[in-house]
Amino acid sequence: MFKNYFSIIMLIKITSVFAQHPFKHWTDAVEIRYDRRQPVISYTLTVDSTDTSGYEVEMQIRNIPESFHLAMAAHPEYDDRYWRFVEDLHADSNDGVTSILRVDSALWSVKTNGSRIVLHYRIHLPALKDTFRSSWKAFLTSTGGLVGGPHSFMFVVGATLAPSYVTLKIPSSWQAITGLQTTSQPGTYFAPSVNILIDDPIFIGKFKTWSFDVDHVPHRVIYWPLSATSNFDSSKFVFGIQKIVERASQLFGRLPYREYFFMLQDGAGGSLEHNNSVTVGAPASQLAHNITSTLAEIAHEYFHTWNLMRIHPVEYGDVDYKTPPLSKGLWFSEGLTMFYADLLMRRAGLPVFDSTRIKHLETLTRRYLSTSAYSKFSAEKVSLASYGPIGMLGDYTGSTHLQGELLGAIMDLVIRDASDGKQSMDDVMIKMMENFSGEKGFTSNDIEEIVHRLCKCDVHQFFLDYVYGNRPIDFNKYLRLIGLEVNTEWKNVLSAEGQLAPDLRVYSWQPLNETSIRLGITNPVNCWTKAGLHTGDMIKSINGTAIRSTGDFRRVIRDIKFGDIVVVEVQRPAGILKANVLIEGYQLPEVHVTESKRSSEKQKKLFAQWANVE
Repeated sequence: MFKNYFSIIMLIKITSVFAQHPFKHWTDAVEIRYDRRQPVISYTLTVDSTDTSGYEVEMQIRNIPESFHLAMAAHPEYDDRYWRFVEDLHADSNDGVTSILRVDSALWSVKTNGSRIVLHYRIHLPALKDTFRSSWKAFLTSTGGLVGGPHSFMFVVGATLAPSYVTLKIPSSWQAITGLQTTSQPGTYFAPSVNILIDDPIFIGKFKTWSFDVDHVPHRVIYWPLSATSNFDSSKFVFGIQKIVERASQLFGRLPYREYFFMLQDGAGGSLEHNNSVTVGAPASQLAHNITSTLAEIAHEYFHTWNLMRIHPVEYGDVDYKTPPLSKGLWFSEGLTMFYADLLMRRAGLPVFDSTRIKHLETLTRRYLSTSAYSKFSAEKVSLASYGPIGMLGDYTGSTHLQGELLGAIMDLVIRDASDGKQSMDDVMIKMMENFSGEKGFTSNDIEEIVHRLCKCDVHQFFLDYVYGNRPIDFNKYLRLIGLEVNTEWKNVLSAEGQLAPDLRVYSWQPLNETSIRLGITNPVNCWTKAGLHTGDMIKSINGTAIRSTGDFRRVIRDIKFGDIVVVEVQRPAGILKANVLIEGYQLPEVHVTESKRSSEKQKKLFAQWANVE
């Protein structure tokens, strides 16, 4: 079929194109390609600092068919469903739009009699329910906010390669920071595809900014403060970020973007990775007290630049408005990112919570043994449950971050042993970047194959046991490869007063579109399940106190003591259940990892390399 391509060729060397581009296909870095039937969209996003309840969006669409669909995108991890907050979608009165009909929650059908239309809508931001605000969600205040991405822009279904322009109309005293490409027009930015448009947040407001270069690539650190005074050591903090970037660049040999933005927010929590930026909640009070936890979070999200944004599971596809499929590969995407966040911090010489790698192994092993889910569910099953409905694992809870980090740590030891210390997980990550940084996503089998080819060793049983299967990790078997031994002793958990601590390993949550509060169980063998309670039970009251929020639940639970009998009333389809819970104590493992006195010269050499994070 004949295609008429429009191209903008950038005057840069092809070698640098391969080295630095934020797109899934390298040609996106040098040209914009679309056929003559592809729409071109110009967005105008208008913010009024005197009205922080929302913002206006205008869409000028050229080259549009007579009938098409508009949608709000669903994020593969955090689908915040901002289609709920779209208001007053309408067309200019003199345009050729004949009808606009909402056909699904996130989908609208539009019919026209022309090839150019102008649409308008408003995003009415949801009210903040508590003091916690997620850093990746859109928000506005009188001094700044976060807009753009899946929280702001509708897209034309079936036209995800459509290029677009974004013009910002914001207060004159505000700045705009975004990974979208700048244009010759101030305040107007360019996205070569819907993927890039939806991925890139737009940070607006009055900021504190710092910058540094790594390998001739500019990096900007942007901080939005709640007040004019943010009392923390910014020089030390920015230096730490720069060292993390330098170590990541040394690992992969290059940076996969032209420019990078660290978007940090006071008064927020959580974080989210993007192709060439990251949004991070960084309260000034926390930074003033200790920057280590924030730097560790930045290291994690920044490493996602490679391991998730480019090296992505096969289930992660193109932009869509439908709920994305669950992924089996998050044990690698999240777990190995945890593994490398710790390594980057250590290699950069930055403070970490566990002073040595041995102590870090003890921490991870203790957490692993404390959670019975890992001997019940495979890494792939826990991955599927990560963004699935709560309760997918029944009365168990598991973390791809922890399970995957330990599997990565053990694979690293297997590779070091098989290659006599010549290779490590570093080589696996480099090879994964070479093979899966484009449109093709990976499976666990792909990882197994790459490890096998690199170390010339059979790791199939390892994957059968721990990735596809649910065998508990044999820590001594693998730590022995570098001359380490693990000793575990289970002990009663005691309170600060030295008394048996109550087993309060339960939680609550509020399902979307429900007013009810649900119970969560973290271990199926405890006093709560003995009383007949299970994950998903709708909590009506505890000890006669009505539970109307997760805050109510926390306030009641924290006052419970060992030996108490707690009356929990839950609603089930069959009726009301009153459970009398006799609160018992519980045990946790105490883990010690030590160097063996019988280590061979090879084990000593491998341990030295490993301990020095080589």
